Amino acid sequence: MLSRSPLRKWLLKRGHSTVTVEGGTSTSAAASVPSAASNHIVGRWLLGCSGLVVGAIVLGGVTRLTESGLSMVDWHLVREMKPPQSEAEWEAEFSKYQQFPEFKILNHNMTLPEFKFIFYMEWGHRMWGRLVGLAYILPTIYFWKKGYFTRSMKGKVLGLCGFVFFQGLLGWYMVKSGLEEKPESHDIPRVSQYRLSAHLGSALLLYCASMWTGLTLLLPAHRMAETKKLMQLRRFAKGTGGLVFLTALSGAFVAGLDAGLVYNSFPKMADRWIPDDLLAFSPTLKNFFENPTTVQFDHRILGITSLTAITGLYLFSRRMMLPKRAKIAISLLAAMAYTQVALGIATLLLYVPTPLAATHQSGSVALLSLAIWVLAELRRMPK
Repeated sequence: MLSRSPLRKWLLKRGHSTVTVEGGTSTSAAASVPSAASNHIVGRWLLGCSGLVVGAIVLGGVTRLTESGLSMVDWHLVREMKPPQSEAEWEAEFSKYQQFPEFKILNHNMTLPEFKFIFYMEWGHRMWGRLVGLAYILPTIYFWKKGYFTRSMKGKVLGLCGFVFFQGLLGWYMVKSGLEEKPESHDIPRVSQYRLSAHLGSALLLYCASMWTGLTLLLPAHRMAETKKLMQLRRFAKGTGGLVFLTALSGAFVAGLDAGLVYNSFPKMADRWIPDDLLAFSPTLKNFFENPTTVQFDHRILGITSLTAITGLYLFSRRMMLPKRAKIAISLLAAMAYTQVALGIATLLLYVPTPLAATHQSGSVALLSLAIWVLAELRRMPK
């Protein structure tokens, strides 16, 4: 016999609960099946998590722009959650920082109040990272016990939680590269641009996966005739989304090498379309990852190519009958693309001021978000 309380009957009727089937006796085990309502709860949770990841990306960008990322010279999961309290503790922390290359080469005249600022920037970024971890892990445990996950969703959320842990380890691996003594180098101490791009890339992947999964749970797929034009538009949108991701990732190399400061003119680089030192390093492949001129040139080309592709996507979509939400998403993507290019040019011409550079970095995530939304609107109906 099926037993239901009046409240459960109302919730089931409204679709606001998981469907729970109980056995004939009170001692029988209950089996929870994910419903439309539980899917909406999980979807909103994943979108909330993706919002926290955006916060971590933006805060990480500001930490990099203020040159604060090397202020904490060790890593402890729990102990570092409490910053120094007394003057003696601050002096001890400052003394540790003074043993590393950034202080010796770049900040040897730094005062304790100045150190406190960069320390709190990095500490805030690390604490935000721990908040992101808890936002993924704790609800996962709760929803798992409540039976809100399908078998495939269990695999997805476990992957997301594992990726959060990996992201934290990768962050410390990146910081370590900036703390190493490099006697053969005369450059200012900085983290490896390879590790920085890996750290940003993994954060963007975590964000994309969380947002995509959340949107597919919250937004029902549109019933659209699978015409040749629709399939072409879908492929076009996927390629454009990949291009936007690659452009954002190339920005990590620009940041890691301070490549935004080498040619501060547009559209030409100084007085040339192709600068003389574009392929100055040997072997040639090394230029694309270690030559600031080449890295900035590539970022320009990728940005313009992304803008062109998004413009083409918008124009192609205008010739088709699409659902209203899909049209809005594509229009916003196009508007954001032009805004992002304008922000990039302004950042370059004004010699990378921190507020503008941080806005440009945030704009890359906004553009990627809209690209994911477009893909979610154009996805196929599940069979």
